Amino acid sequence: MSATVADVMTRKVIAVREAATFKEIAGKLRDERISAFPVIDDDNKVIGVVSEGDLIAKEAVAGSGQDYSGPLAGLLHRHELEKARGVTAGEFMTKPPMTIGPDAPVSEAAQLMYDRRVKRLPVVDEAGRLVGIVSRADVLAVFNRPDDEIRRQITDGVILDTYLMDPLTFRVAVKDGVVTISGNPESAAVAHEMIDTVRHVEGVVAVRDRFDYPADEPVHTYGPLF
Repeated sequence: MSATVADVMTRKVIAVREAATFKEIAGKLRDERISAFPVIDDDNKVIGVVSEGDLIAKEAVAGSGQDYSGPLAGLLHRHELEKARGVTAGEFMTKPPMTIGPDAPVSEAAQLMYDRRVKRLPVVDEAGRLVGIVSRADVLAVFNRPDDEIRRQITDGVILDTYLMDPLTFRVAVKDGVVTISGNPESAAVAHEMIDTVRHVEGVVAVRDRFDYPADEPVHTYGPLF
C-alpha cells in the first residue's frame, strides 16, 4: 500500500489565529525557524497561510514611501495592495489556502507542491480543521524505504499478486532505491505495463528495464515518479 499524507505529516502544528498581529507573526517565524504558518479561525479551520513572503511584501509596500494611489498602483495586483494595508494575519494572509487531506497519497502532495511551488501544505479533515502539516522533507522521506522491502513488494505485490506470474522467473535487484528487473515477460506490452507499475512502488527512485525483448524492442531506464 502506498504511503498517505497521514503517514508522513507532522501532527504538532504551529498555527496562528486570524487576529494575530504582524509583530507577533514575525516573532514566531524567527523563533520557530519556519517560513510559514497556517492561519486558523475560532473553529480551528484553516482559512489561509501567512509566510515570510507576505510579511516582506507588506513591509516593502509600507516602507517604500511610494504613492500607490497613482499610476504605480497599476503595477501591483489590487489584492496585494489590500494585503499590504492589513495589520492582522486575517488581513494579509494568502487565501484561499492550499490544503490536502490526510488520506491523500504522498505522491499527490508532492505533485501539488511542485505545481504550486510551495514548501508545505496544511493537512485538514473533512470539516476543514487543521490536523497536521506536510513538508517537502516529509514527502521525500518515502525514499528512505529499505531496499529489501521494496524488492519484496515488487516480487510479491506486483509480479505475483498483480500479474499472477511466478516471481522466480524474473530477477529483481534493488540498490539505493534503483530497481533492475530482468526476465522473459509474456509480451512487450505486459513488460511495459509491469515496469510502469514498479515505477509507482513507494520508495522506487528509478527502474532499469533489462527484460529480454525481441531484437526490435527498446530497453528503457525510467526516472522517478516525482
